[in-house]
Amino acid sequence: MGFLLAGWAFLALWFQASSPWRIPALVLCVLIGVATMLAPWLQRRKRIWCVAAVGFVATLAWWQTLQPSHDRVWADDVARLMHAEVEGNTLRLHEVRNFEWRSETDYTPRWETREYDLNELVSGDLFLSYWMGPAIAHTLVSFGFADGRQLVFSLEIRKEKGESFSAIAGFFRQYEVVLIAADENDIIRTRTNARGETVHMYRLNMPPAALREALLGYVREGEQIRREPRFYNSLTSNCTTIVFDLARQIAPSLPLDYRLLLSGYFAEYAFDQDGLTPGLDFQVLEQAGNITERARAFTGTPEAFPAAIRVGVPGVQEPPDARH
Repeated sequence: MGFLLAGWAFLALWFQASSPWRIPALVLCVLIGVATMLAPWLQRRKRIWCVAAVGFVATLAWWQTLQPSHDRVWADDVARLMHAEVEGNTLRLHEVRNFEWRSETDYTPRWETREYDLNELVSGDLFLSYWMGPAIAHTLVSFGFADGRQLVFSLEIRKEKGESFSAIAGFFRQYEVVLIAADENDIIRTRTNARGETVHMYRLNMPPAALREALLGYVREGEQIRREPRFYNSLTSNCTTIVFDLARQIAPSLPLDYRLLLSGYFAEYAFDQDGLTPGLDFQVLEQAGNITERARAFTGTPEAFPAAIRVGVPGVQEPPDARH
């Protein structure tokens, strides 16, 4: 156990300790960890355990001083925080991202203010974007309106300029979170086209009242993050747990499941809870919902992108011009 605690302390210091104390602290942590592991065979084992306990308590005390912030030099795609106003059935959403991506590093930034009529909310779709094998995927939810527009929400790490994602670092307060509201032509197309990820889409089986509550749940979450920054956590606060937490507000009896951790299997979990298009096997939904090639082949206007990628997806009623 002592060796495991020393391992946690070492990683915490590795990712968060600053110079000039970082290297000495890491060396001391290693020495204490090794001594703790050997303590059962040493005469001064009690003294070693006492030193290890003091060191661990000191590390915990330092750990609690780490605070999330909105005041950093952020990467362009997470530079702004969405904020919203709801007046009756009108949702006014500020800082909706609508970048034009030509590659991961070549893009035209656009942040927009948009209005949505909540009475015109007609659909919800679950997207899973695979970037690291079948067990890990990024989870997004898109809300569709009667005029054909789609609004996507995605909980992401808020990268600083030049920073890259590490799942291990995500356990150690390396990143803040940001809730991005975006156009599908931005946030879906950048994953399929600019990043080369594989994306699956599933139509959610939700009544209108539940769809509205889920959308407003995202809005409330975005407002909370804007008011109070928080850390991302690879296990407890990520792109999948937010979907589950919001779903549980609507259906409190939803069970915990390993597929909430292995996000690549989250769609199968949703299927088992009757959350996807009924009447078909999951394998059919999974295969038909692979929108990757349609997204990569699309050459039309941004407004036509949502209809084009939904051609053939079960549960989606296709408009007459969806193939153009």
